Amino acid sequence: MNAAGNARTAEAEGHPSGDSRFRIVEATMKRHQYRSDALIEVLHTAQEAFGYLDMDLLLYIAHSLKAAPSRVFGVATFYRFFTLKPQGEHTCVVCTGTACYVKGAMGILAAVEEETGVSAGSTSADNRLSVLTARCLGSCGIAPAVVFDGTVAGDQSVDTVVEKMKGLLA
Repeated sequence: MNAAGNARTAEAEGHPSGDSRFRIVEATMKRHQYRSDALIEVLHTAQEAFGYLDMDLLLYIAHSLKAAPSRVFGVATFYRFFTLKPQGEHTCVVCTGTACYVKGAMGILAAVEEETGVSAGSTSADNRLSVLTARCLGSCGIAPAVVFDGTVAGDQSVDTVVEKMKGLLA
């Protein structure tokens, strides 16, 4: 059982979880009066606190907000900015939206996969790198765009991205 499961067990026994990450999530739910219409904000807070949203954490949120688990899971899987599995120490998100696609995003993605040995949607075996894609980052004016560890970089090329990847993984 993971941290979320342990917290649920602790709560069932009437003991608050000692994990401060749960207190952060709980504070967000409390601020929104445990309303289910605050689900996206609660999920954001949970992902920031835990790094990803595992099934036990989603069930904890569903129970706390009195929302159907299927709704919570549906929202968590619908939006690309939520992840249900741990991410690597570093992340590289290649935008594959129309503007980025037209300006070479698929070549950039292929170069990242070849350079790192990590395919899109996966994390390296040593958990150092996750390679992801996004349908659109909303940065079409600086296409092709790539997000390195949460920072958007525009006007990227295969060469600039490969150099950045070498620097991240050095």
